Amino acid sequence: MANISKEKIHELNEYGRRFSDATVLLHLQIAQYAGLAPADHKYLSMLMQKGAMTAGELAQASGLTTGAVTGLIDRLEKKGLVERKADANDRRKVLIVPNLQKAGKLFGSVFGALQERLTALVEQYSDKELKVVKSYIGEAVKIMEELTEELKKGKNNVHR
Repeated sequence: MANISKEKIHELNEYGRRFSDATVLLHLQIAQYAGLAPADHKYLSMLMQKGAMTAGELAQASGLTTGAVTGLIDRLEKKGLVERKADANDRRKVLIVPNLQKAGKLFGSVFGALQERLTALVEQYSDKELKVVKSYIGEAVKIMEELTEELKKGKNNVHR
């Protein structure tokens, strides 16, 4: 492991905070642009990434209560962004299915512009540099997911 100064760590942490803040602020504006509450936008994004799931599975994945998930589904369904469908394998289950076409129309121009700009940025880096960036982001995401799970479980003293 490299011996990194406290100043370098502080500087990297500051960039991380700025990146996080910029991401949150961008997604707040995207949600507003789409006429959604910020949380609804992010949970829709989760559904779009993970695919159809039951309300209980969405509650577990998001950390929301089942009551909050019901309200979320109702709001997204009213906008045509999700629909409830019977599970073909178990008719007792109802799946929440994202409407990718409608979401694509709603968010396509914004995310298209973002993707275009980020692609231009990525093209400035070598494969070796991108490997380092990917490694750092991947490991940082794992750390955040682990801490998120610890917090969900109500741990008062998170593992260091």
